[in-house]
Amino acid sequence: MTASERIANIAKQLENGESIQPVTVREFLSWFGAQRRGFWIVAEIHHELEKHKLTTAPDFESQYIDSPISLALIPAKKKGKPAPETKAVELAASGEASSDGVATLTVAVPYADPTYRISKLAAANNSPLTVAPDASLSEAATKMLTHGYSQLPVMNGRDVKGVVSWASIGTRLALGSKGSRVRELMDQAHEIRADASMFQAIPIIVQHQYVLVRAADNRISGIVTSSDLSLQFQLLAEPFLMLSEIENHIRRLIGSKFSQPELVQARDPGATDRTVNRVEDLAFGEYLRLLENPERWTKLGLAIDRATFCKQLDRVREIRNEVMHFDPDGASPADRETLREFAQFLQKLHSIGVS
Repeated sequence: MTASERIANIAKQLENGESIQPVTVREFLSWFGAQRRGFWIVAEIHHELEKHKLTTAPDFESQYIDSPISLALIPAKKKGKPAPETKAVELAASGEASSDGVATLTVAVPYADPTYRISKLAAANNSPLTVAPDASLSEAATKMLTHGYSQLPVMNGRDVKGVVSWASIGTRLALGSKGSRVRELMDQAHEIRADASMFQAIPIIVQHQYVLVRAADNRISGIVTSSDLSLQFQLLAEPFLMLSEIENHIRRLIGSKFSQPELVQARDPGATDRTVNRVEDLAFGEYLRLLENPERWTKLGLAIDRATFCKQLDRVREIRNEVMHFDPDGASPADRETLREFAQFLQKLHSIGVS
């Protein structure tokens, strides 16, 4: 069953008053053959949902990828209520071909909440290990040691009493405290709502090494630590840094090998109003256009296969397009590995004096 057929069936069931089981964002994406929320797949999903007058609750773009969402009929618009802000995108589709022979379909895609919220982190959606206020120091220490944690929320049900940590224990023992129960060794808890911006959470985490995340249903849904934050920023920043390194290597490789008229010839035919005087004036795809030409390739003096090099460079270009559209799920592990391998290859060329 195709994604379109599945969405159509769900719309019919909802119109008949039938209930639909929630699915995770990850499973929802799999219906469309996708693993993450790239720009084009999001546009395709919005098109299908709009076509069948459906929406997701919560919005599938803003939720953690393993959080559940429900499909629902779009409620009738209230009189006088302004329409949501939209953007137009073109999707490959069957239908009337454009002048370049590529069939396209223009659809309006609602803008999702652009804020990067703390709820998108895995740690914010993983119920934390807790300890009771009357638990012994030994129990708390054993839990932290066996799980490699630096702190534990101290809770009675949903009620947060504080947080016990190696720091809170060490400080009190160093000052001569004789306490043996968690309530005597804990500090004040610091928490934030799940819909808060990541940038609201950062100062709290920097100061206290953690923040508890309270979900919309008022439960503590997770704990985000400085380690979680470091990992998340690595996942988000690494593709940008590797792409920057790759582009700088390509510029160095091309460097002084080509004349200004040759660089102009590599320019996108539809961008004749853009001045090209040096290699830095070319777009990434134009590097590929330049190097795909066998005659120009020979000017590099590289004893490597042109077709293989250009195929890999084209894959990097595709990943770059996804990354620069700020995919909320970041680059996939496979894409990050592709970037690492190509960057290392270019580093090798540079280290042996080829570029």
